Amino acid sequence: MIVTPKVRGFICTTAHPVGCAQNVQEQIDYIRSKGLIAGGPKKVLVLGASNGYGLASRITAAFGCGAATVGVFFERPAENGKRTATAGWYNSTAFDAAARKAGLYAKSLNGDAFSDDMRRQVCDLIKKDLGQVDCVIYSLASPRRVDPKTGELYRSTLKPKDKPYTNKSIDFEKNEVTSVTLERATEEEVAHTVKVMGGEDWELWIDALQKENLLAPKSLVVAYSYIGPEVTTAVYRNGTIGAAKDHLEATAHKLDERMKKLGGRALVSVNKALVTQSSSAIPFIPLYFVLLMKVMKAKGLHENCIQQACRLFHERLYNRPLAEIPVDEAGRVRIDDLEMRADVQSEVGKLWAMVGSANVNQIADVSGYNEDFMRLFGFNIKGVNYDADVDIDIPLK
Repeated sequence: MIVTPKVRGFICTTAHPVGCAQNVQEQIDYIRSKGLIAGGPKKVLVLGASNGYGLASRITAAFGCGAATVGVFFERPAENGKRTATAGWYNSTAFDAAARKAGLYAKSLNGDAFSDDMRRQVCDLIKKDLGQVDCVIYSLASPRRVDPKTGELYRSTLKPKDKPYTNKSIDFEKNEVTSVTLERATEEEVAHTVKVMGGEDWELWIDALQKENLLAPKSLVVAYSYIGPEVTTAVYRNGTIGAAKDHLEATAHKLDERMKKLGGRALVSVNKALVTQSSSAIPFIPLYFVLLMKVMKAKGLHENCIQQACRLFHERLYNRPLAEIPVDEAGRVRIDDLEMRADVQSEVGKLWAMVGSANVNQIADVSGYNEDFMRLFGFNIKGVNYDADVDIDIPLK
């Protein structure tokens, strides 16, 4: 099958298996180029391992630390030789193949990571193959979650909590800067978003692992989060998602007390804004991204997912005793430090004030955003022949 990109809104409905594999290989090569991470983990569970920061963390653990990894995700395989698998499926099959070729243990489980059944599968696998894990990365991103106790379906929303919010956004299909208004969230919408994106599921995973004695002494448990700039505060950090992030951080403090009894830690890492499948769907944020990319590239500060994960492992989480991991006043690891530099945010703020449809291509990195977006699905990657017939039915082994 010859695979071409088919973009609808903020999603590409096709993925290129060879392109995805090449994208994974490039990330592996980058991590290998940075050398081994002293004191890094050796047995790692990554929840949400198929894209973005989760995938980058799994690559960093495996090829930067020599770790055995278990990856959990919810992706779709190819169908009937006519519909490609999701990018995350191809990313994961490529990672597994590369890891095993390098002599590294790698097992991937596809299914609902919010379910008790998946927790049982993962615990059984760890018990059978690894004994224990010494690092858990929580990087799940989903618009909905079924509560495993009640069976109730919860859906997250992106809305401000206090009052309707209007600001600039960008329509990539029309290449226009538009005005978008989000209505104020109801109390139910806030509560539902916390149920989906807060710390409840993270805590359930740690409960399950601890109950089966699957967390090694001095284990490190990390969940990923985002804070963002002042321009998105009303809808993001002070909105429904912010309420969920507050719950995630409160959960981290609770889990940290538990993990310290094992000589370990539980922390939230605040990461940099990047082009991911989930972030592309958030109003206002993509416009901020394209302005941020322009500024950070000009200053030589821009990092992609694998560069962020590499710096997080090398400079924050490891190469030091767990008690000496640097955190901010709220106890969070900050790898968004370059994004939040005063000079970067000042320049982005100035560009935000002046950006419009007439000048967005000049003062923002729209082309860079589009290139990164297409790379998520295995397109626009050097060395890949997109005119070639490829096998889209690649099994997860």
